Amino acid sequence: MKIVFASTPSQEEEICELVRYIYSKVFPLYYSDEEINEFKQLRVLHFTEDFNTLKDAFQVMASLQTLISILESPTLYDYYEALFNKNVSLLEEYGLSFPFEFQQFLEAKNLKCSMISIYTKADNELLV
Repeated sequence: MKIVFASTPSQEEEICELVRYIYSKVFPLYYSDEEINEFKQLRVLHFTEDFNTLKDAFQVMASLQTLISILESPTLYDYYEALFNKNVSLLEEYGLSFPFEFQQFLEAKNLKCSMISIYTKADNELLV
């Protein structure tokens, strides 16, 4: 007999928060608002089902956190590519689409284009 533990609602909330973080902090470093909006329409990193086990949820959270760490690093080194590809594969195994290649981010990083995006959270807010 094998005992498995189901994923918790707080884990699924954390996964949603990581996906929101990617859309609001990571994608704007590389893509325009129009492209990010298209990713939403294409359901990039969208999941519809609950994760079956605790292990599944932890795998997804770890993969998302690893991708965030790689993509937010000041320099994208070539040796990150294998780690990037492994985590993209893990996400796709769990039904989360991440249809990007490491080279796309590397090329965008080398262009060093900084864009203002509607998806990023404001650094300050006007209080009335």
